[in-house]
Amino acid sequence: MKNDYTIRRETSADYNEVENLTREAFWNVYRPGCLEHFVLHRYRTRPDFIPELSLCLIVDGRIIAHVMYAHAEIHADDGRIVPIMTFGPISVSPDSQHQGHGRILLQHSMEKAKELGAGALAITGDGDFYGKSGFVVASTKGIHYYAEPREEAVPYFLIKELEDGFLDGVTGTYADPDGYDCEGVDIDAFDAQFPPKEKMRLPGQLA
Repeated sequence: MKNDYTIRRETSADYNEVENLTREAFWNVYRPGCLEHFVLHRYRTRPDFIPELSLCLIVDGRIIAHVMYAHAEIHADDGRIVPIMTFGPISVSPDSQHQGHGRILLQHSMEKAKELGAGALAITGDGDFYGKSGFVVASTKGIHYYAEPREEAVPYFLIKELEDGFLDGVTGTYADPDGYDCEGVDIDAFDAQFPPKEKMRLPGQLA
């Protein structure tokens, strides 16, 4: 990909455009419709949201990719609360996918997260994609996903140290921050402000 892009912090003037981008990127991917644009919308007012890491990648004056970050924590077996960060949704416009934009934005944002003091990042996602950026299955580092038995392999729960040795001597459990939970929320009411799109049940969806 040519170096014809810029990356900058999201502003309030970008909110609707970024939410629509996120909706387009995730529509019918993991479920009929999507909820990622609502997660982003709601998260901006939460105390664990990190505004400095709500970043837009721009090509030819158009936002084609976006990522947001949030503070998170590991509940260590020895009673410590170990602060880390998580991120997502990371969204790329459908007409710009598979061109390297997502990985460029991810790498840039991880460098910024490290500058802000993050020692590690945890994410539930595609191991093939995130593995190329240094993420490993979290249980190999002794960190386990709260919703799964510890003895089971959880290939979608991944972690990456930004500071070498940050997780040395740490074992424990991780749960997604509360802001990612949309249970009981009427997302259709929020979604009505966007252009109509057909919800479809497709093979490979998770819900």
